Amino acid sequence: MKRLAVSLGELASWDNLLLATWKAARGKRSRPQVQAFLADLDGALARLAAGILDGAVPVGRYREFLIHDPKLRRIHAACFEDRVLHHAILNLVGPVFERSLVDSSYACRPGMGSHAAVLRAQQHLRRHAWFGQVDVAGYFPAINHVTLKGLLARCFKGGDFLALLGRIIDGYEAVPGHGLPIGALTSQHFANHYLDGADRLLRTHPAVCAHLRYMDDMLWWCARREDVREVLAELSAYLAAERGLCLKPAPEINRSSHGLRFCGYRIKPGTIRLTRRKQRRYRVLRTHWEAAWERGEIDSPSLQRAYDALLAPTLLADARVWRQHDLRIHPCLYDHGEG
Repeated sequence: MKRLAVSLGELASWDNLLLATWKAARGKRSRPQVQAFLADLDGALARLAAGILDGAVPVGRYREFLIHDPKLRRIHAACFEDRVLHHAILNLVGPVFERSLVDSSYACRPGMGSHAAVLRAQQHLRRHAWFGQVDVAGYFPAINHVTLKGLLARCFKGGDFLALLGRIIDGYEAVPGHGLPIGALTSQHFANHYLDGADRLLRTHPAVCAHLRYMDDMLWWCARREDVREVLAELSAYLAAERGLCLKPAPEINRSSHGLRFCGYRIKPGTIRLTRRKQRRYRVLRTHWEAAWERGEIDSPSLQRAYDALLAPTLLADARVWRQHDLRIHPCLYDHGEG
């Protein structure tokens, strides 16, 4: 693939930074940090552009917190100025990442995402006899900075721009020389690109009938159990040698007729169900938002939007009967017309 030349002047252009600002501010304009940036928009963008052109723009300013979604994760949220910078970078390099990825990779891509991945997984379950499923142990903390920067240098050229990407990558370490912060926009795309070689290994393997990846959760289908095991051994060796990654123990190898768990759903050839974890999350968050509405912390339209957000992930699954049962046990405090 021909490398894309990216200059700091292009990155720091007014149009690019302004577009990045609106993307970064979407849904967050009520936050004090965003309001302060927008109140002095011209000055803020001028300072950001000057920092980019001077090669001295601050990077790696993260707010750290923990979430349980569904397991304990340490999130690093970039400050608003850093988020604008990240969006400005992705405005330029995003199309290159998109073109480089195979069509069986579903994370961080327009028009794809987890729901499309679930539906495609179900199609493959119907068509192929056996599957293997693995994910990487501690994926984001395990990403090697030197290896990642080498992969990016194969896609882009421009010493100053690559130096900026290197500063962003080196601005966070889980252990020395390794790790990307979960929660940063650049981390998502860098991490997705990091496993593109594994996609191509699986797609070109003669025993693999079909392949699917959502970030570090990888699936492949074969005609025989022995083929799945052979592919697993080759994939594990490739990830260790080329990316410095280890797979989680106990990979799943099973008949497609038994179904699999993927992206929060229990998928079988004839049905898609919510996992118990996803059901519990729906119930806990509905209770949380209703309690906030009762206390007067949010208004009715905000509660309606929260209901809509909770309902959306359930629509992919055969969950209508479960939702009706849950509503009978735990009636809604606010009538929003859900069936």
